[in-house]
Amino acid sequence: MSAQKMLKAALAAEAEAVGFSRMRITRPDAVPEMAGRLQEYLAAGRHGQMGWMNERVHWRGDPAALWPEARSVIMLAELYTPDHDPLDVLARRDRAAISVYAHGKDYHDLVKKRLKRLGRWLLERARGEAIKVFVDTAPVMEKPLAQAAGLGWQGKHTNLLSRDLGSWFFLGSIFTTVELPVDVPEVEHCGSCRACLNACPTGAFPAPFQLDARRCISYLTIEHKGPVDPELRALMGNRIYGCDDCLAVCPWNKFAQAGTEMRYRGIVDAPPLAELAALDDAAFRARFSGSPIKRIGRDRFVRNVLYAIGNSGDAGLIPAAAALRGDPDAAVADAAEWAVARLRG
Repeated sequence: MSAQKMLKAALAAEAEAVGFSRMRITRPDAVPEMAGRLQEYLAAGRHGQMGWMNERVHWRGDPAALWPEARSVIMLAELYTPDHDPLDVLARRDRAAISVYAHGKDYHDLVKKRLKRLGRWLLERARGEAIKVFVDTAPVMEKPLAQAAGLGWQGKHTNLLSRDLGSWFFLGSIFTTVELPVDVPEVEHCGSCRACLNACPTGAFPAPFQLDARRCISYLTIEHKGPVDPELRALMGNRIYGCDDCLAVCPWNKFAQAGTEMRYRGIVDAPPLAELAALDDAAFRARFSGSPIKRIGRDRFVRNVLYAIGNSGDAGLIPAAAALRGDPDAAVADAAEWAVARLRG
């Protein structure tokens, strides 16, 4: 076995030791079509208010330009597989449905720590080389790179899934100047299945393998500022932070491995909507300290809660919504008026 292959095998073992579920390797220039696909997406306006996607677009569309010295991209998957059916909460209409990935500690922090630890391990064995670690916040299109590395494929819902990991995993990447053997890219295994497309409450998939973020509940609850289109509000149900429907129905999840990082659980479950509507800014920050939910702020969060209250069909929640009709935030006040009117029929 060559020295490069031996280093890669040892790196994979160390990746598992620090908590990653799988490691695969690709080259920064492995997806030359990425730039064109990104430009088409942006030109169609499907990114909505996510203006950051237009920023540094030359890097986002070409990972090789992000750091020209990089020779390898180490892609890593970390499981957060739920121990329950994420769709069960949708029937509890007085409760908040929060995406599984946000039930515990912020994955950005946990994954980045593991990436840095693994990167230090590599540099100790490859003196004079360099690394850069990325978790979601940099101009790196991780899903195409992960497919090129063989971690999984982008399904019809555009998320990454794997035949033996399922779809409940985070992605992280280490760009490095170390030359490492690459893995075989994964191919698509969706076949004729349309489960994820049919499950989407708002019809956010104009075609298989295409997403219009402007209709996606994850986008609407997390990224969209200001009032949400009333037509879409009524379709959001009690989903107040993210949406797991397209992931939860994927048949490949029957092969999913269990997640072992318990810190991805425990901060929130399915709290009462009335309780969440009463949060002021200080209470919101205290309640969601360390959670990814904190980043959207109290106003957007409570706006989402009020949409859920309006969809609950529970007249007992009218006082909770009515109390916010004079909220200083215009979107919250508008959502409160909408919720009260909807509950009163």
